[in-house]
Amino acid sequence: MPGGIVGADVAWVLISSALVMLMVPGLALFYGGMVQGKNVLSTLMHSFGALAVVTVVWALWGYSLAFGESHGGLIGGATHLFMKGVGTEAKGTLPHILFFLFQGTFAAITPALISGAYAERLKFSAFLLFTVLWATFVYAPVAHWVWAPDGWLLKLGTLDFAGGAVVHLTSGVSALVVALVVGRRRGARQPPHNLAFTLLGAGLLWFGWFGFNAGSALGANELAALAATNTHLAAAAGAVAWGLVDLVRLKKVTALGAASGLVAGLVGITPAAGFVSPLGALAIGLLAGGVCYGGVLLKERFHYDDALDVVGVHGLGGALGAVLTGVFATVAANPAGADGLLAGGNWALVGKQALSVLVVGAFSALLTFILLKVVQAVVGLRVEAEAEYEGLDTHVHGERAYHTGTFGSHGMTPREVPPAKASESGKAPLGAKPVMES
Repeated sequence: MPGGIVGADVAWVLISSALVMLMVPGLALFYGGMVQGKNVLSTLMHSFGALAVVTVVWALWGYSLAFGESHGGLIGGATHLFMKGVGTEAKGTLPHILFFLFQGTFAAITPALISGAYAERLKFSAFLLFTVLWATFVYAPVAHWVWAPDGWLLKLGTLDFAGGAVVHLTSGVSALVVALVVGRRRGARQPPHNLAFTLLGAGLLWFGWFGFNAGSALGANELAALAATNTHLAAAAGAVAWGLVDLVRLKKVTALGAASGLVAGLVGITPAAGFVSPLGALAIGLLAGGVCYGGVLLKERFHYDDALDVVGVHGLGGALGAVLTGVFATVAANPAGADGLLAGGNWALVGKQALSVLVVGAFSALLTFILLKVVQAVVGLRVEAEAEYEGLDTHVHGERAYHTGTFGSHGMTPREVPPAKASESGKAPLGAKPVMES
């Protein structure tokens, strides 16, 4: 191959791109299992829709805004609009177009994370418009600050290996704003309709996260091996920590808790994966599991309806992971990083990490609020009350995930399908048992 392209690095980042893309259906299942049966398809469509829409945005202007020639370290310019100059030429040891692809998978999954906060009540048109605007005006600038060579946070010396601030903090803070602006769901809360989906989704996320974190080494090298190991350790530690808190509070370890804990560990290690030792990764995973458990409980205390715990897991976990990177980072793990508080008594790095959390969090909150008001003025935000009771699957998409007696208390309700109305056509009401012919 010409230039500085290295075949092994190309192979690894190709695989990593596919792994991160696989996280999108993993996220869809993770979220889809936690909603009511009448809203499964709409929830899945938020993830798949984001993957499609943001990929197009990334190709046309998003990549250029994130990685184009810098304007004051704040935003990229028109360098790569419509993929101009993005071909097979070398960018580091990779073809430029492969770097574009890998980063595009990050851009696609990030707004999909936010969808957990507005599940079961947002218009699909509002979802589409908000996703396009958010990827443009929130994700791309923050990615430029943190990862572009001239980004101001990178030049300041902050560390974010794979997206603690860029992906998880932005989505978590934005999710809180969305939950507050859109408002609570109507009706009584229902338990998850299919936790098997959620556990399967969590497993796919755990698997895909190897590409997310270890792929961010951008090569098949020692740093990728470290990031992969740290990722696995932190996920396991997060699940253990969440399970222990479950055991103390509930006297049992829940399946939903195990899934949430491992994701919390993965979120926490994301900014630190290539900068800390394996023991540091274990500590971060344990802390993330316990702290994010408490973060999820906050929604009941403060009465905001973060339907699928994006704020407590991704928002708080992203912020915690960023700060803990400043605590546990060591040049013994990565000479291109820095010694943090424990390795070198470096309070300055902790301060820089905390500053990045405050700035990225405030920017994400303000821009998300503005974008929501724009969306509200253009297409509106919430579906009508009748549609919310009916379920977004049938009302928005004209389809059902299930057709054979699976709605029950988690799907259709008597209010939505009155017995008299259900029998007008001579058909048996939903849920009626079939009569066997002799």
